[in-house]
Amino acid sequence: MGSCPYCQSVTYPGDTICYSCGRVLANTRSKTFAMEQQFNQGSADTTYKMTNRPTGRGVIQTHTGRSKNIMKRTRNKSRMIVMVFFIAFVFTSPAVQEMSLAKFASIKETVMLQAMPAREYPLETEYTVSKTISAEAVGGDGTLLENLIVPSDVLSLDGSPTMFSYTDGTESVDSSTLQKINKITIKIDQEEFNVPLNALPVKSVADKLVTTNGHEIWWPGYGTGNDYCSVSSCVKVKLNLQYGETSTIVYKVSLTSTAYSWWDNGRVDSRIDGSDMGISVENSGTFDDVIQRDVSGESQTYLTPNKKWYDAGTPGVMDSRSQGGWRVNGQDDTITTASNIISQSLPEGESENAYAYARAAFDYMHKHVEYVKGIDFPRSGPECLSSGMGDCDEQTNAFLSLLRVKGLPGWYAFGALTGLDFEEWEAHAWGYIQLPLSEEYCNENKIVLDECYVQGSVDVNNNRWLLHTPTAYIAWIEQPDPSGDLLNAYFHPSLSSSTIKRLPPMYTTDGDHDSKGGVFRVPVVAENLG
Repeated sequence: MGSCPYCQSVTYPGDTICYSCGRVLANTRSKTFAMEQQFNQGSADTTYKMTNRPTGRGVIQTHTGRSKNIMKRTRNKSRMIVMVFFIAFVFTSPAVQEMSLAKFASIKETVMLQAMPAREYPLETEYTVSKTISAEAVGGDGTLLENLIVPSDVLSLDGSPTMFSYTDGTESVDSSTLQKINKITIKIDQEEFNVPLNALPVKSVADKLVTTNGHEIWWPGYGTGNDYCSVSSCVKVKLNLQYGETSTIVYKVSLTSTAYSWWDNGRVDSRIDGSDMGISVENSGTFDDVIQRDVSGESQTYLTPNKKWYDAGTPGVMDSRSQGGWRVNGQDDTITTASNIISQSLPEGESENAYAYARAAFDYMHKHVEYVKGIDFPRSGPECLSSGMGDCDEQTNAFLSLLRVKGLPGWYAFGALTGLDFEEWEAHAWGYIQLPLSEEYCNENKIVLDECYVQGSVDVNNNRWLLHTPTAYIAWIEQPDPSGDLLNAYFHPSLSSSTIKRLPPMYTTDGDHDSKGGVFRVPVVAENLG
């Protein structure tokens, strides 16, 4: 027999605990086995030694050598009691309850967004995008006259340098650059020429460059007639082809593009500029505020009294593929019905909130219109919405039509879009919209009402809500023109002889792209406007 080192009670060989005080004895199974062997031989030493000193309050060493906290169960009970009192307090204190529920909702949304499908975009990328156009004289000698838009730097407001005026008389320059053009070149049949940024100084047709094969290049600025640019600054290229001859134009634009957000929301990655001055349900103005913002600005051109925009004319007249009619139509029954459904879905008290309606229209498009590629000529917004499918042009027509119902300005941006790897490109079109900030917000920030608004890009079928990404190359942002001539000229960039076969432009990345700052995720999920 032996004795417990804690309470001195009698113990027997093989005991691992004291049955009087419940303490764990120090012997391991191997020691106990040896002691039993000694006991059987009549010479067992059964006096136990003390266990190792506890490593912490309530922590002892078990017979297996592991540490155990014998106070843990007591702690858990205490914590449970505290939690019960906390929950009772939360549900009896409205202020704390509201704060706790808001915190819980925020955590819930964060977890949910991490699990949702998302698109990924780089924060900043420097690259060269090439637009390749090939032509062949298949029916005899002929010519192809091509207009290549000269892209410009794009800033975060209105696509041009803008100064915010404050009520105290000070001004602030908005210097956030979304797209900076670094270099422009044009290559025809392996002969390459530099084009000055912004196509300045101009080069008239009289001073044109002529290639070895007799093709002509000049950049004359905007004007009327085939010798001038019919949309904005452009490079004019005239291919003079003999029967059976082919030629290729490669137009290269090197640029730096940076992500920017006009959306003030917790979903926006903190590394992206702009959200701190962005718009949300909380600081948005109403539909009535639209006419008080940018009163003399160009955006008012898009608020025609009849809420229609860009008449494509009689079917087949302006283009053999054209279905004719208004591309954006805020009076069509299909559009107004959808608009009423969107308005009824808004939270109580937000029926006049310009931001809430625009965002709900964006989410409505995601839910009810499927993206379909390969449509020759963009159908109208009503046609897109009624069919439930459309490409980038058509979805933009439908979205802008929904905005027109409520008198919200919207217009086009054109260029090309690629993915995160910058391998595949396609010609692309999306929208720019203008939303008013609330009068209270404007006054608090001392911004003159006429300049207190947000203008940002919206790409419905690529889930880019008030977001510019480096994967979008901006060739041209539509300029105000009630006649639609500028837009029509953009849709028809070339003039050729009937003997010339022109292949559709193809976009590629020339060389490597240099991305910086990492990537960010944009979850594909509707916004909770409540």
